[in-house]
Amino acid sequence: MTQQHISILVGSNNPVKIAAARDAIGQYFPDAHIECHGMHAPSLVADQPMTEAETKLGAINRAKFCQQHAIATHQPANFYIAMEGGVDQFDHGAATFAYMAIIHQDKLSIGRSALLPLPPKVFQALEAGEELGHVMDRLFNTENIKQKGGAIGLLTQGLATRGSIYTQAIVLAMAPFIKPAFFAE
Repeated sequence: MTQQHISILVGSNNPVKIAAARDAIGQYFPDAHIECHGMHAPSLVADQPMTEAETKLGAINRAKFCQQHAIATHQPANFYIAMEGGVDQFDHGAATFAYMAIIHQDKLSIGRSALLPLPPKVFQALEAGEELGHVMDRLFNTENIKQKGGAIGLLTQGLATRGSIYTQAIVLAMAPFIKPAFFAE
């Protein structure tokens, strides 16, 4: 019996995002050999998306770029996965979240992470043009937190991390590919 081989191309070189994609897909296919690589993929949105719509579009753009690159280089993958973190102002206050875009066999599935409330002074810094990772590094005296636990890890005392939230959101976004008969039109 041959082992199933699954290839994933992630629209980022951030090790947190690559690990989240590998971990999420690995939960669905625990016996498979999973090959997961990242690449720079432009979001075509602001470096710090400030709305849900912009954040979702950034994830979709990154996933589509990965797919187009793979097709152009004749190195197709089973899954093209992109994550885009963003913030928005909700009726309960400012929060950060991420959108996931997964392409499999030319079908797109979108998922979103849980919301993390943001302190008002953090959101004000974002409105002034800063990126969340930089603001958190300054406030918590950390370095490059976006490639580690993220704002999520800092504000939850490590009970949740950027990686754990991304992994969960990817697991959820995979549902249409895992149970396609239930999602058929």
